[in-house]
Amino acid sequence: MSCKSTKVAPSVDFDHSCSDSVEYLTLNFGPFETVHRWRRLPPCDEFVGARRSKHTVVAYRDAIYVFGGDNGKNMLNDLLRFDVKDCSWCRAFTTGTPPAPRYHHSAVVYGSSMFVFGGYTGDIYSNSNLKNKNDLFEYKFATGQWTEWKVEGSLPVARSAHGATVYSDKLWIFAGYDGNARLNDMWTISLQDREHACWEEIDQSGEIPPSCCNFPVAVCRDKMFVFSGQSGAKITNNLFQFEFNGHMWTRIPTEHLLRGSPPPPQRRYGHTMVAFDRHLYVFGGAADNTLPNELHCYDVDSQTWEVIQPSQDSEMPSGRLFHAAAVIQDAMYIFGGTVDNNVRSGEMYRFQFSSYPKCTLHEDYGKLWENRQFCDVEFILGEREERVLGHIAIVTARCQWLRKKILQARDRQRQKTKRESSEESDEGAAGGPRDVPAGNKPSGTPPLLEVSIREAEAQPFEVLMQFLYTDKIQYPRRGHVQDVLLIMDVYKLALSFKLSRLEQLCVQYIEASVDLQNVLSVCENASKLQLDQLKEHCLNFVVKESHFNQVIMTKEFERLSTQLIVEIVRRKQQPPPRVYSDQPVDIGTSLVQDMKAYLEGGGLEFCDIVLLLDGHPRPAHKAILAARSSYFEAMFRSFMPVDGQVNISIGEMVPSKQAFESMLRYIYYGDVNMPPEDSLYLFAAPYYYGFSNNRLQAYCKQNLEMNVTVENVLQILEAADKTQALDMKKHCLHIIVHQFIKVSKLPNLRSLSQLLLLDIIESLATHISDKQCAEMGSDI
Repeated sequence: MSCKSTKVAPSVDFDHSCSDSVEYLTLNFGPFETVHRWRRLPPCDEFVGARRSKHTVVAYRDAIYVFGGDNGKNMLNDLLRFDVKDCSWCRAFTTGTPPAPRYHHSAVVYGSSMFVFGGYTGDIYSNSNLKNKNDLFEYKFATGQWTEWKVEGSLPVARSAHGATVYSDKLWIFAGYDGNARLNDMWTISLQDREHACWEEIDQSGEIPPSCCNFPVAVCRDKMFVFSGQSGAKITNNLFQFEFNGHMWTRIPTEHLLRGSPPPPQRRYGHTMVAFDRHLYVFGGAADNTLPNELHCYDVDSQTWEVIQPSQDSEMPSGRLFHAAAVIQDAMYIFGGTVDNNVRSGEMYRFQFSSYPKCTLHEDYGKLWENRQFCDVEFILGEREERVLGHIAIVTARCQWLRKKILQARDRQRQKTKRESSEESDEGAAGGPRDVPAGNKPSGTPPLLEVSIREAEAQPFEVLMQFLYTDKIQYPRRGHVQDVLLIMDVYKLALSFKLSRLEQLCVQYIEASVDLQNVLSVCENASKLQLDQLKEHCLNFVVKESHFNQVIMTKEFERLSTQLIVEIVRRKQQPPPRVYSDQPVDIGTSLVQDMKAYLEGGGLEFCDIVLLLDGHPRPAHKAILAARSSYFEAMFRSFMPVDGQVNISIGEMVPSKQAFESMLRYIYYGDVNMPPEDSLYLFAAPYYYGFSNNRLQAYCKQNLEMNVTVENVLQILEAADKTQALDMKKHCLHIIVHQFIKVSKLPNLRSLSQLLLLDIIESLATHISDKQCAEMGSDI
């Protein structure tokens, strides 16, 4: 089996100021590796001694280095090298004295060296000399030299099964097991100057992870992440992030219910986690007596988990624990580990990442809300009649309650206009004044639709509106009493407006923010607003053994209403039985789901622009187009067409109807699923329409690379010819001449243009050799 140099759709920077940029687009069509494909690479030969677990793996240039571990009988200290280009194994060249045989150590790369710290050493076969270490070794890749760093001063306690990473020229060590207890301390040492290097213990703050071991760490976006692991007798599936600059830990809350994404991986230990682009990838480990082999991906920007679906031609690794992983370019390499029946593995697997730019749907709609451009509705709120602007298209797509209010207001406005028009006609007929006063003359911009909502105050309504546009709420001061009370008002509105998703988000925030300082204020407000679920949470919080005495000794407790004091005392004396409900929680619909339904017909009655594709009309919504495309934003801001119609093209080329629908799906809800021929039409769309990034283009390129088949090659040839994608046209012609017997039977062949048929004949003529011509001539 051979390894080829591979690539996936790269990030492509583009310049909107370059008017001719579209002409220079090229697909750079060539060799590629299927995205999300697992591939089993040649295993290490037995004589090299590969089978092992609890080892380390690091990547340096185009090679993977494996150090230490155990093979089930002995601890190891050999160093293996795997060349990813040649797919070949060997023992790495070494000189000097290597670290003693060990496992559960750590290894990192800095500069042109590998650094090995700590681990568990001794003779596991005879069960003697077993102990944890805190030594630090350096291996120079260029010379193969092993040297030990002798560091003066205080040292981290000896440990194994810890986490280690490099950041800002320093080695960072976190947690682990010292032989008696699990740890959660952190130490760092500069790797720049060996002569003056010294260990320093870090004063950590924030939500520090509990003492733990057998967990991975990874650095992404200048933060270190820790996921799951063994913590005392408990294994958790928490994800923590550490800010290197402020030494602050934060536990990342699980919001999978609210975002409609899968839950985080189940709790586990002995797994791996690597960072690539903006994602963390978690594989393997022992999870509740199972060895799962799904690959979980965490998006650091959107804070969501998903399970990666492998490509159909994948060679999946089996579940395992105590394996090791590293990243080279755009692929992850996983080696070894303990598989079923406690067997040590010597397998190497490669996983091909995708590196698409992130989806900016939520950010784009969020900017539309913040900028208040193209607003067409004004909400008049509460007794003070405060005013908040918005966009009918977004609001009616997300909230049925507000949709009904807007329809009622629009009917009233139409009746009023009809009545005024009728009165003017009557005046004209009676010889009265016919001119419309200057101040009331119609302008190019229609008046804002006014919608009165007496049950909502401006501040909580604005938070609710922010949710409609982004699916999120920003919490400026976590746990602050005033902010908790504000979110309670938002929760009350969410209940009234029947926004299940927002309800869940508010409950989650409030329950996470309740503490000893604010619990009574929150409880009192919940009682006043008749928010029974939150009131129950507060009462249960107060009567906890560790909270009760502190709460009842406060001044706030003295000021509580008699009824609440009685409820707290009774709850303490006789807690109600726990009621478990197996009813599924209604998590509502997401922004993506709502915008999909809106495009598919749900928003037809609110369309305010007509897109003309080759003369055929397609109703759409100005605010949505402007939010997602700088081309439409500039058009609607500067020279809105009088007849409300816009001709659609991509440069000089008019896309097919099917490709145009694919582009609308991308604009409205970020969808990128399309047949490959659509991808050719839309390859230039990010340049022409000024989308926030080139995510669509990256998907188009990968879609074309993976999906040109005999069945669709003629459609793609037509699209390539129309879009002047010459490299793709050449590739299609290559497939056609090599598979001509199959292609010749396709009905679409007869519908090709004369010029394309001539191109096929010319390609066939070039392909047929002189010898074949002579053989054909002898048959005549």
